[in-house]
Amino acid sequence: MPEDRIRIHKVETLSDDWFLLQKTTFDYRRNDGTWQRQTRETYDRGHGATILLYNRERRTVVLVRQFRFPTYGNGHDGFLIEAAAGLLDRASPEERIKAEVEEETGYRVGEVRKVFEAFMSPGSVTERLYFFVAEYEPASRIGSGGGIEEEGEDIEVLELTMEQAMQMMADGRIADGKTIMLLQYAALHLLPAS
Repeated sequence: MPEDRIRIHKVETLSDDWFLLQKTTFDYRRNDGTWQRQTRETYDRGHGATILLYNRERRTVVLVRQFRFPTYGNGHDGFLIEAAAGLLDRASPEERIKAEVEEETGYRVGEVRKVFEAFMSPGSVTERLYFFVAEYEPASRIGSGGGIEEEGEDIEVLELTMEQAMQMMADGRIADGKTIMLLQYAALHLLPAS
């Protein structure tokens, strides 16, 4: 957005514990030319990457199930089925997602293909998420996955047919936004229904 539309007045740090939560007061020039004072809180947790592993011949995908505290007690049991993902931690999206998928699923992938990037919750979270896909073979599983215990990860690896994954999305068992986006991409471009 052009600089002539935003005038920042004050930035306050509300929390810098797990990640950075700030409150910013700014003036915003509206489309009609008038200025309006606004206040927004933003949560900066860094940028991330996610990947859907798929096998074209078997029509399968690899997902993970793990406990996500923010969803616990919010109408959910907290165990989400997701595509493997992680924060970049100063690595390139491609480097980080290759390491993350191996940590979480045990599969080693060579080539990953970026399909798009998106802001997942732009009203309050600064994160940009990079979306990847990669083909896998059963023989490319070099470990058990499960994540890194020191980081609190306790991940179950799931291999599902595309039809099972789409049904789980339709009935609400898959409720994670990034995973739904990748499954929809796969249904359109990688593993369309026959």
